Amino acid sequence: MNTPSRIKLRHIVPSMVTVFSICAGMTAVRMSLEGRIELALYFVLLAVFLDAADGKLARFLDSASPFGAELDTLADFFNFGIVPGMLLYNTLYIETPYASLGWLATLILAVCCALRLARFNLSMRGDVVTLKQDDFFVGVPAPALACLALMPIFLHLNGMENTNLPVLRAIYIIGVGLLAVSTIPTFSIKHASIRRAHLPFAIVAAVVMVVGLMVYTWPTMIIVNCVYLASLPFSYRAQLKQSD
Repeated sequence: MNTPSRIKLRHIVPSMVTVFSICAGMTAVRMSLEGRIELALYFVLLAVFLDAADGKLARFLDSASPFGAELDTLADFFNFGIVPGMLLYNTLYIETPYASLGWLATLILAVCCALRLARFNLSMRGDVVTLKQDDFFVGVPAPALACLALMPIFLHLNGMENTNLPVLRAIYIIGVGLLAVSTIPTFSIKHASIRRAHLPFAIVAAVVMVVGLMVYTWPTMIIVNCVYLASLPFSYRAQLKQSD
């Protein structure tokens, strides 16, 4: 079977966006090495946005492909498994007595992210999926994993720079990694729905969150992370009711 010598430009647009997300993640590492932590975090958030955009573009342009899916998985592992670990280590642990502990925690975080992505890929290809994809993820998805893992840095930038809790931070980072490989059902925002009567409140909440991210970025990220963690028991109960 002959391979076409030309492909349509729309087929490579999603992959280009994925490549840009890798560049954002790599730039975040550079910024952290140069001590520009806030700028590094902005690049991580940019990678989160681009990760959401490439999938939407692939569906909109009808250009989804196995190549794009594999590239997206590699980008997710780098941006949401390796980069957050590097930022955490460079910001909170390097050249401290607890450097080895911090490095161990970031290693576990990266490994858990890799295992989570591998399991997700297998579930997409298999005949049996543990939980319905339209309603739940299995474990914490990679972008949420990165945001949760970076919570110690958000706190560090929001008034806790003089609070030294290296062991507690390491335990938290490891715990977040374990959430990613757990079978805890988590809400899938992609297919979330609300009642029509609640639509105005949802719009106001979305506007408040966007404005908060623009004006008070790190406090808003702390609140979003706390709300997400608080939602885990509710997603677990909702999945149990759905399976009954």
